[in-house]
Amino acid sequence: MNRAELADFLRRARTRLSPSDVGLAEGSRRRTPGLRREEVAQLAGMSTDYYTRLEQRRGSHPSRQMLTALARALRLTDTERDHLFHLAGEEPPRPGTSSGHVRPGLLMILDRLHDLPASVLSDWGESLAQNTMSIALSGDLRGVNLIRRWFTQPGTRALFPPENHEAHARSHVASLRAVTAARPDDPGPAALVAELRAASREFEELWQSHEVVVRRPSPKRFLHPVVGTLDLDCEVLLGDGLGHGQCLVVHSARPGTDTYERLELLRVIGLQDLSPARNL
Repeated sequence: MNRAELADFLRRARTRLSPSDVGLAEGSRRRTPGLRREEVAQLAGMSTDYYTRLEQRRGSHPSRQMLTALARALRLTDTERDHLFHLAGEEPPRPGTSSGHVRPGLLMILDRLHDLPASVLSDWGESLAQNTMSIALSGDLRGVNLIRRWFTQPGTRALFPPENHEAHARSHVASLRAVTAARPDDPGPAALVAELRAASREFEELWQSHEVVVRRPSPKRFLHPVVGTLDLDCEVLLGDGLGHGQCLVVHSARPGTDTYERLELLRVIGLQDLSPARNL
């Protein structure tokens, strides 16, 4: 690990970004250009103290997950992400495996969708990025695997009506089976399958049914603890431009409906006192 070069690279990547580049408010007048250290830490889901130590050449060796989070927070290109991994003494993600890296252009699109809940997911359930509306809807899920969460933390299902739980569970398992068959050498999905087959009887039974499906646009009902029931249209956008094995998920409501008004209310409320949703 080259601490000096890593610190310099992080500092330069941080100072070339403005708050508007990452969907943050400009706030008070800034004495120096770029993002503040605490803003990068917030975007990457780490403590400000730990990030500061990295920039001061004092930080411990960051994990691969942490490096991926930093690459997203700093809007690094694929080449810059690989350079970040090399400076930390890690091999960059191999082609054909799940890297978790979200392209800067896609993150910019995500930030511009300020009035609709939008997120970037991997095809095996990793929540890679969310905009503010998505966090307001379902809580901060960045870095969380939604399939693991569904089968190991049953309380998190409260965001959805009980009558829809079985369909959600079957969809999770069927999509994960499709991914493991398509990329048998990818260690991430394979490890998740092994973990959940051992941890969840429900998952094991559904796995044995051998259903296969990929994510498709579909309506979804949410039971939000603050604004109430939301019947949302779910659009799933796929394509090579999104990155390997990634999709952009956008939820919307039809104008004139109760859900449209409630979604507008959620936008106004934003993240004010939404701790119940975060704990789902």
